[in-house]
This record gives sequence, structure tokens and C-alpha cells, in this order.
Amino acid sequence: MPDGAVIELSAGGQNTLIRAIVEEFAPRFVRSPKVLLLGDAANKEIISDEKTMAKLGVFLPERGKAPDVLIHDTQRDWLIIIEAVTSHGPVDQKRKNELTALFAKARPGLVFVTAFPDSKTYCRFCSNIAWETEVWIADAPDHMIHFNGERFLGPYSV
Repeated sequence: MPDGAVIELSAGGQNTLIRAIVEEFAPRFVRSPKVLLLGDAANKEIISDEKTMAKLGVFLPERGKAPDVLIHDTQRDWLIIIEAVTSHGPVDQKRKNELTALFAKARPGLVFVTAFPDSKTYCRFCSNIAWETEVWIADAPDHMIHFNGERFLGPYSV
């Protein structure tokens, strides 16, 4: 974890990608990351920092609607909302609308990211990615794909 804590994820499923998000994406693209929510293929929820989320105005009524990973960029005060494509698919327009409604009362700005394990998987879903979102591909960890808009990896006013 970014704070040095060590956690164990169950083997298989989307957990390889979840691990890459925490170990590769967060240090590269998130300033002062604090993982608030982390899903696990078998255990459903490994980390759920409800106390911090409540301070940020985040209240998640059902785990099924929550993203795979939620990271607070404490320096820029952004919520990085990450979906591992291997679990529920990409952040398409429908999912972006659901997440926007779910996080409507959050104080920090919202940033939507779809994480892919590799370029081949990205190519299968690229036509479904919502505008004003980001894409990160684990096998090219130093790069991101920005889907239009006026910002690169930043929140948009609703």
C-alpha cells in the first residue's frame, strides 16, 4: 500500500490488476495517495475506510455499486475512482453516470479511471469508454490515455 502497509489479496480474478493499480498506478499518478476502498475478488472488500470517506462526504450504501478501488489524492483533494475492467467492465457512459450520482455529495473532485491489464483487452473495450475519463493500461504503466475534455487526470465540475 502507498502508506507501507501490507495486505493480501486472494489469488486470481481481477486481483492481479487491483494489485497493479495500487503498486504501479497510484505511485505514478496520484499525489499523496490514501486508499479508501479496495475490492477483492473473493473477499469483496479488503479496505473500507468509512471514517475518512464520511469526512469527504462519501457514503456508499451498497458494495455492488461501489468502484473496485477508491483513492484520495490528499494533495490535490481528488477522489480517483477506479474500475478494473476485469471485474465489471469499463467506465462507459452508463457507469460514469452511476458513479457520478453515487459520489454526488463528495467534497473532492472526481476523477474516473478504467484500468486494463494489457493493450489487447483495452482494444476490446475502447469504443465504450466514456468521455472525460482516463484509461490506464498495466502493461504500459508510465502512460495514460485521456478521453478528451479540458483536463488531463483532473476533476470536472458537475
